Amino acid sequence: MRILLIQVVLVVGILVISARLLRGRGARVVALRRIGMLAFAALAIASILFPETWTRVAKLVGVGRGTDMVLYALVVAFLSTTVTTYLRFREMEVRYTALARRMALAEAEPPRAG
Repeated sequence: MRILLIQVVLVVGILVISARLLRGRGARVVALRRIGMLAFAALAIASILFPETWTRVAKLVGVGRGTDMVLYALVVAFLSTTVTTYLRFREMEVRYTALARRMALAEAEPPRAG
């Protein structure tokens, strides 16, 4: 089995994105997400205006067609979106649990003596 350059690049890209998204939660990660979204939008516009570019890039890295190359890029984008959404929901769940506990303690009546 021959490993193509694109396979190595995609696997490394997925691992780096996953590790980065799982590690950070600060303003820097939010900024990186926004930059990633802008880059994704720019690539989408470029793909619409110059569709043959993907075929050229695909041939350079060893992929047969430009549509396959776009599919690979979308898989990476989908993975990063999925991981980000999961982390947000998990963080919200933790916050809601802490809030519910605080509310329950605040509303609890103190034990009556006697």
